[in-house]
Amino acid sequence: METVSASLDRIAILRTLDADERLALTRQCRWRRFRADEQIIDHLSDTRDVCFVVEGAVRVVSHSVSGREISFDEVEAGGFIGELAAIDGGPRSASVVARDDNTLVAFLAPRAFQELVTNRPELALMLMRRLCAMVRQATERIMDLSTLAANNRVHAELLRLARPNRKPDGTAVITPVPVHGDIAARISATRETVARVMGELTRDGVIEKRGSSLVIRAFDRLDEMVQEVRGVG
Repeated sequence: METVSASLDRIAILRTLDADERLALTRQCRWRRFRADEQIIDHLSDTRDVCFVVEGAVRVVSHSVSGREISFDEVEAGGFIGELAAIDGGPRSASVVARDDNTLVAFLAPRAFQELVTNRPELALMLMRRLCAMVRQATERIMDLSTLAANNRVHAELLRLARPNRKPDGTAVITPVPVHGDIAARISATRETVARVMGELTRDGVIEKRGSSLVIRAFDRLDEMVQEVRGVG
């Protein structure tokens, strides 16, 4: 059990709280560290806590009927997960596992989370914007799966991963390098297709692997490739 000397100061949604408010919230949380690949949340379980990722990172996953793991998202330190069950009382919509060793998670009871966002309008607005973004992303994914060829879906997924880390010089960095199998599972393609398309993008100078990161060297070009096949622009 982690002591309450750990801090919630890095959690983005809580930065509008003052230091005393974050300290009080810290004391309401249950703290735990996880090893890489250790389960934090079980799909369809009846737990309702909101989980703040304080250190390390987590992966949001599900499993097909055949047992294949499908990775939906990764949440780095400073983010949070589990708000859907805390809000509507329904079962967990996916499993969550630690991506890194020594990942530190703070668990906040659903009633405490509900009181927090209902008493702080700015937090409620931030939460609504987050949920809107989730709906928009899900809609975009559904359209891509329905209308794009497999190679175009690889382009679109790389664009989604890169967009939050776009830089003014027209590049973007994805860290760590996305696993071919994870991309394939997200876009309903094969690992071979993902490897082939990423090889083509590397040869064309659009992407480049640097250490543990994947650099999008020509973000605008990748964006144009995706928008063209979507019929946008």
